[in-house]
Amino acid sequence: MAAHIDLTFDCANARLLADFWKTALGYIDEPPPAPFRTREEWFASFGLPEDDSVDDAAWLCDPDGVGPRLSILKVPEPKTAKNRLHIDVRVPGHGSADERWARIEAEVERLVRAGGSVLGTFDRHHVMMADPEGNEFCVAAASG
Repeated sequence: MAAHIDLTFDCANARLLADFWKTALGYIDEPPPAPFRTREEWFASFGLPEDDSVDDAAWLCDPDGVGPRLSILKVPEPKTAKNRLHIDVRVPGHGSADERWARIEAEVERLVRAGGSVLGTFDRHHVMMADPEGNEFCVAAASG
């Protein structure tokens, strides 16, 4: 049996990054674990210092339960280097190379409007982007 994974982003602004990745991936806020009715209740159960806030984190999930869960956690230090691991956002659909590239370009435009930025374009194959806090990711056509 394969292991399941979660992906965690360190950040300066958890709400900003959560909103971007919900838009990018179609994810939703993950419901709190049972028996808690809200994330605030769950967070309070840890007895953390008063300056820790549930607003300093976000938990996102694929509404279909297929993709990995995302944890987005505020940290005090800034991002200092290139990611060693990144997400590839795969644009669905089939067709000619021109049709696939048009879908990639449309997705890139949508993600720029959501707060992302383009870092580079590679041979009409994929586009390297950054989320609002500089985390690199790529947009490419779905394989297969």
